[in-house]
Amino acid sequence: MPQKYQYELDFKVRDYECDLQGIVNNSVYQNYLEHTRHEFLLSIGLDFADLARRDILAVVARVDLAYKTPLKSGDKFVVRLRVEHTGVKYVFPVFRIRFYSKSQSHV
Repeated sequence: MPQKYQYELDFKVRDYECDLQGIVNNSVYQNYLEHTRHEFLLSIGLDFADLARRDILAVVARVDLAYKTPLKSGDKFVVRLRVEHTGVKYVFPVFRIRFYSKSQSHV
């Protein structure tokens, strides 16, 4: 069954995000997810900083990443996001990072 996502954001890997092995450092993926989360909130009319000023803290409680294929400098990719409502909180349970080259569609 195909996944339904509410939001997606395109990225391009920058040189400084890569480590000595020439691939995106594992810590950088969290930045991609956070940036997507902030942009998603803006797209639905919520400002992250304004939420914090009103003592609404949208904190990350858990992150679980599975690395399948490394990204390299110049690679283009998309992060997709799906939000679910569980109990009294909203969770962003699924972020997908998909790689695609300049000459191909999504892989």
